[in-house]
Amino acid sequence: MTPRVRFAPSPTGYFHVGSARTSLFNWLYARQSGGTFILRIEDTDAERGREEWLAGIITAMAWLGLSADEGPFRQSSFELRHRELAEKLYESGFLYACDCKRDQIDTRTKDRKTPGYDGYCRDRGVMRSETTGLRFRTPDLGETVVRDVIRGDVVFPHDAMEDFMAVKSSGAPLFPLANMIDDREMEITHVIRGEDLLPTAPKQILMWQALNEIDVTLDLPAYAHLPMLVNEQRKKLSKRKDPVAVESYRDKGYLPQAFVNYLSLLGWAPKGKDEILSLEQLVEQFRLEDVNHAPAFFDIAKMTHINGEYLRAMTVDAFMESAKPWVHPDEGDWVPSDHEIPWTRERFQEDRWRVIAPFVQERITMLSEVTAMIDFLFLETPRFDEAAVTKVLVNDADAVLILERAIEVFSVTDFVPEVLHAALADLSEAMGMKLRKTQAPIRVALTGTSVGPPLFESMVILGLDEVLKRLNAAVVIAQG
Repeated sequence: MTPRVRFAPSPTGYFHVGSARTSLFNWLYARQSGGTFILRIEDTDAERGREEWLAGIITAMAWLGLSADEGPFRQSSFELRHRELAEKLYESGFLYACDCKRDQIDTRTKDRKTPGYDGYCRDRGVMRSETTGLRFRTPDLGETVVRDVIRGDVVFPHDAMEDFMAVKSSGAPLFPLANMIDDREMEITHVIRGEDLLPTAPKQILMWQALNEIDVTLDLPAYAHLPMLVNEQRKKLSKRKDPVAVESYRDKGYLPQAFVNYLSLLGWAPKGKDEILSLEQLVEQFRLEDVNHAPAFFDIAKMTHINGEYLRAMTVDAFMESAKPWVHPDEGDWVPSDHEIPWTRERFQEDRWRVIAPFVQERITMLSEVTAMIDFLFLETPRFDEAAVTKVLVNDADAVLILERAIEVFSVTDFVPEVLHAALADLSEAMGMKLRKTQAPIRVALTGTSVGPPLFESMVILGLDEVLKRLNAAVVIAQG
């Protein structure tokens, strides 16, 4: 049978990097095996069914290029089928009514060695009502084996499993049952999901086997539980403490292809030493059985390095197009949230941007860094970094002299990078200083900061008049 996989996220307000990794591995497996990739939104929780959250999942996946072959489907649209099969399970004795409250269960089981529900209502013949849920009657003997492509066989003894709740008092099936029914209905062949859902697998297998007895007989899907993502303390990524929203990385200027490349390395490794792989190479090399079950470190520094490699490999035109949201977005374009472009549209000059772009491209690792690196070109006065001004202009006793001598030299020098560089090198030698020493106050005067694009190319773009104007203004600052 042709493989059929599904990605079934639950809306949480943003797209978690763990969900993105799960989506990617499902997508890669489908593409590598010639299978079908299905998007199914687990939206039965009304509090999580907000339209903007559903749209966020779809938008984030589209940004990553993970297009679904079928869907998006909403789990809520299958509720009638969920209830129908839940009723069959109840009528056949696989489910039974339970009216126990949580505090009652806790009181009864506080001294038990085996945690969980104690089966109190299993044989009491509790009548169904608006206050009763339905529990699955777990077999007393034997075990359920989850045959996992990544982890091998994982054994769950039945005497360590409780009679778990399968249906709410409202009649709506809970996640394990609804999720399993959807997998049956969609003929899913491989359930590829996070390690945190492994404990639900034996429950779903037991209910699947029960439905095989009373409904259509279907083969169990293969399971593959992906390794947990951890932070630098090797603790599970925290939604509150760790940066886990995919949207935030888009806003910072990570390229989708670089982000996907890095996600692929979280639990899986390509052949050879090269970790920079195109999507086509990932599809060609990816094998589900090669995924490691050990926790995967979500290393932002490594991801940022990979993003920088992708940026430098782009053509200049492609780089400029990718940087557009941080430089001069057109009306209606997507723009990163909470990112300010300090210059007006009228002051932006495309020709200046095109000249400086190749130098910026070589120096950044995220597109969000572009704005601060080029703002001096489009502002009437540069945005001064206070620390740089204090260190290089105010506290350096040589700053005024360097600036005044530079004004003299540049006023009579041909305004091309090579000549400007040679002129300042000669001035540095004459003053008994290193070139780096004389460059520092000039760079701060012109750009407002101590780092940025090449100094002499920047001077040419600004032009002689603007350079002299800013150098004179810096003399006043340095003099206090």
